[in-house]
Amino acid sequence: MATGRGSRLRTFATRPGECSETVNAGIKSLYLTPPVKAKPNVHFESMPSEMLLKIFSYLDAVSLLSLGCVNKRFYELANDNGIWLKLYASSLHSKWKMKPKQTETVSLGSAALHDKKPGYWKKEYIFKQTCAFKTRVMRLVKFLDPYTGLPCKNKEAMKVSGLSWIIVLKDKNGKEHVVEKPNLSFKDTSVSILWYGTDWPCLDVLSTLKLFGVTPLLPDQTRPPNKNGPRRFSLIAEYHLANLIESSVAVGADELVQLFSLSPGLLVGIWKEENEIAFVMVNLHYNQLLERSILGSATVQYTPPPNKPLLDDIDSEYGLHDYSLHLDLHGRSCTYLCGSFKCLFCRKRDIENGYLRLRVVNLKDNRKHLPIIGTLGICWETDVFKGNVKDCFVMDLTLLDETGKPFWCFSAPIHMELSTKLSGLYDYMGHIYTADYADSEGKVCIEFVWLEETKEYIIVSLVLYVSTKKVHGYLILGIECLAEIQE
Repeated sequence: MATGRGSRLRTFATRPGECSETVNAGIKSLYLTPPVKAKPNVHFESMPSEMLLKIFSYLDAVSLLSLGCVNKRFYELANDNGIWLKLYASSLHSKWKMKPKQTETVSLGSAALHDKKPGYWKKEYIFKQTCAFKTRVMRLVKFLDPYTGLPCKNKEAMKVSGLSWIIVLKDKNGKEHVVEKPNLSFKDTSVSILWYGTDWPCLDVLSTLKLFGVTPLLPDQTRPPNKNGPRRFSLIAEYHLANLIESSVAVGADELVQLFSLSPGLLVGIWKEENEIAFVMVNLHYNQLLERSILGSATVQYTPPPNKPLLDDIDSEYGLHDYSLHLDLHGRSCTYLCGSFKCLFCRKRDIENGYLRLRVVNLKDNRKHLPIIGTLGICWETDVFKGNVKDCFVMDLTLLDETGKPFWCFSAPIHMELSTKLSGLYDYMGHIYTADYADSEGKVCIEFVWLEETKEYIIVSLVLYVSTKKVHGYLILGIECLAEIQE
């Protein structure tokens, strides 16, 4: 028994020693074993410039432009004349097309490249591509619709150019809010563009609203436009939103929103309860729309070239003759009237108070009175709500001169007012509504009669007043053109 106890005690006595030796050995191994060196991380930016230039040489122009926005070093490398010369030669001049071995030898050491400043061939490439793009798009708008006198391939040209529209809201502190992805509604002579959402900035702090046409800087016909790629901005219009309710024209209201109009063609929907923006709508006439949306810059609007009319002296008693009018009345998603009127003229006695009068629909000639399809109103929508504001509409007016060229064009929201007088016509007994529009080029006056029995409007009077200043400028230019021809 004693022997057994002794062996047990010896066993327990040796265990603490063994444990301490094991721990000591582990601690020594930690200090004596050489540490494992971590592998260095290779960053893309730390690569040599020659290697980066080789990688950049396989990229397309859009990718190079995007890389140039990363940092200063990438900007300088992405401006390499050798890379851009290869792109310039391969895409624009097939006769300059380099062989694979030649493209590899193009480098910064080339004497021909050293003669040019960094970025020279980049600017040349972008300039040539931009010119080719504009020529291709403008070629489509040369085909005119004989019915309206406007380009008949507007939609195709917009698709080819990748054109879209955005609005930029600027507050009083200079902060800008960009709103994209509009809802488009195309008509015969105009397009209605609607923006809505839930993250509008506060109306009280807004100062201006700018409308831009946006196209890809280097459009690729094989794939849709990239929102994050480089884009070109063309300023179309600028509106001042300070004191919007006081400085604008109230177009109408329904249970949820109030509509306010600013010239040219802007419509702002305001929530009644919150007094904040519900949506923004812009109506753009097709006349020179592509030019205004593409050929302007981010700060300066496109300036159209002066028109050159033909001079004639058919009858000295006539001021204007053989003019044509195309008129559309719609509510963005529905059309109320679409009509054309030929052989419009005015005599000298129709010129007064700085305007030339063109009578399109005569109150006394019931053969030309025009019925309106449906109940007049402007349709609107947001993420949650939809509505229709009554007693207003969008008017698209296209006045063509005697040669069929656009003379006066606009697309704008119009509100109707109930007149105090009743209709004196035997054929139409009912309330009279008036709708007027005016800008620097002229005025439009329309009279409607509401027929309660048939629940419809009838246009009984439509008169255009063209500014004499516009006509005089038009004719003076024509006289100068005639003098140049005679010389």
